[in-house]
Amino acid sequence: MLGQTPLFPRIFGHEAAGVVESVGEGISDLKVGDHVLPVFTGECGECKHCESEESNMCDLLRINTDRGVMLSDGKSRFSIDGVPINHFLGTSTFSEYTVVHRGCLAKINPLAPLDKVCILSCGISTGLGATLNVAKPKKGSSVAVFGLGAVGLAAAEGARIAGASRIIGVDLNPSRFEEAKKFGVTDFVNPKEHDRPVQEVIAEMTNGGVDRSVECTGHIDAMISAFECVHDGWGVAVLVGVPNKEAVFMTKPINVLNERTLKGTFFGNYKPRTDLPSVVDMYMKKKLELDKFITHRLSFSDINKAFELMVKGQGLRCIINMEE
Repeated sequence: MLGQTPLFPRIFGHEAAGVVESVGEGISDLKVGDHVLPVFTGECGECKHCESEESNMCDLLRINTDRGVMLSDGKSRFSIDGVPINHFLGTSTFSEYTVVHRGCLAKINPLAPLDKVCILSCGISTGLGATLNVAKPKKGSSVAVFGLGAVGLAAAEGARIAGASRIIGVDLNPSRFEEAKKFGVTDFVNPKEHDRPVQEVIAEMTNGGVDRSVECTGHIDAMISAFECVHDGWGVAVLVGVPNKEAVFMTKPINVLNERTLKGTFFGNYKPRTDLPSVVDMYMKKKLELDKFITHRLSFSDINKAFELMVKGQGLRCIINMEE
């Protein structure tokens, strides 16, 4: 995975929305009262990646699961009885108050409901952007989505917004299929129900393959299937899921030579500060439907129940209210 080094004690949490309570010295682009999305990756605005229109992988603020301190002085802003507590992904949002680098805060429309747009600070934007920014399906095209968790359904939502005529959901859990219809999914394939590779099933369903595919599981077999199920000549496959760091992806070179394209994406290719405000506006204009992703709401005292729901796959996003 992205990080394997345990670091405790630590305040977790990385998907949230909040209001700026105070700002440090020299900060001019944020002020007290601003509504913001804290993001696990950032945008310093000065490195090569930030200056490039083609990248969102900031050199300074790129995701770092092992760092537990602030960049400015290498120290934590949390402590109990004088004992430091580590930060997590630069956000530590399972806290009523947190301290975040300015480059990891996206200033958003103050009219947007924080208890809904909070889910845009990670998973939903990742899947949505993978389709809209990277796969870029044309209106009327076909899209296959591998994995129908929240990220995969966000990818399907992107395909729906783009006007795809056919969205094929691929998942080993048939109980997810009914829910997926709300996100525009039109067809369903369970690889366990077939005695041949799922890419062959999809190619047969679509007269040669889908126009676009988005892989959201992190499993190598699904990655290979997602690439090999796109149509030759113009098909584009996008990898979103994060595999084990030792995993190896294998396919025959002829699959590439036959004009299929394989792409990767990080956070849906969104630059956090530059692009997230417009994603929030998509929701405010009713183009993006967020409510259907929110399946549970719990108070902070019940946060362990939220983790149980996540581990068991019982729901998509559970909103934790810090004020209850």
